[in-house]
Amino acid sequence: MLWIPATLVAAFAQVGRNGLQAGLTRSIGTLGATQVRFVFGLPFALLMLLAAHLVLGETIPALNRHALAYALLGALTQIAATALMLVAMSQRAFGVAYAYIKTEPVLVALFGVLLLGDHLAPLAWAGILVATAGILTVSVDLRAWRSLVTEWRPMATGIASGACFGLSSVAFRGAITGLSEGSALIRALTIMVVGLSIQVLLLAVWLALFDRKAFLASLRVWRESLGAGFLGALATAAWFVAFSLTAAANVRTLGLVEMPVAGWVNRRISGKPLGRREWLGTLLVMGGIALLMTQVA
Repeated sequence: MLWIPATLVAAFAQVGRNGLQAGLTRSIGTLGATQVRFVFGLPFALLMLLAAHLVLGETIPALNRHALAYALLGALTQIAATALMLVAMSQRAFGVAYAYIKTEPVLVALFGVLLLGDHLAPLAWAGILVATAGILTVSVDLRAWRSLVTEWRPMATGIASGACFGLSSVAFRGAITGLSEGSALIRALTIMVVGLSIQVLLLAVWLALFDRKAFLASLRVWRESLGAGFLGALATAAWFVAFSLTAAANVRTLGLVEMPVAGWVNRRISGKPLGRREWLGTLLVMGGIALLMTQVA
């Protein structure tokens, strides 16, 4: 059951990374803040892999075509998901798109069954659906629920982004399990380095051709960028370790615990109490996670 603490570490590290990226967005723009998680995360990923190799005494596993293909798919779909999310953020009805992005756990479960043959018990499916309903409850004001079916453009963008995020999770799990040797940790860290290397290469070409200012801006705030890069690498490493141990749908559903926690922290900082909608959504998320845990624990 090591995937449970690994997922919790990933979720809370992601909350920290998102907070740092939000601060960077205000100072260096959206694209500049987005590329930080990849460009500044890669050095930490390499250090983690080297440390695991030296401490555990394990050989870094050799890549095969199967693992490399899945890693490439995961890297590309994660970039596509992030780009689609940025497009959604620029749209008028971002709340609608965001709600559909958060259907990711359901999409992860579907992709896991189709691509990797993952098996989920009926009650596990129920837990995933309940937890996802909780996220939708928190994300969308009751008065805006009608727009979930009438705003087709943000709906399409949100579903596409959520699908790409879900596909990237399943693809990275396929890459990790596709390695034929090594512990869960060394395989997860190897694929993390491969995935980040692909993403950094693609982003470097893009930034060099179209937006050098975004990269140069991140260098000016290198301390904050390093912090976001470290937390991003830590979150990714923990996600990947969890992916190596259980179905990606289980991991991403448990990872939803970050949403009510982040909301609670935000409310504490702002001094505003949680409303009834937030409490209901939180209860649904925790209830869905509890239902899932009865099937996988």
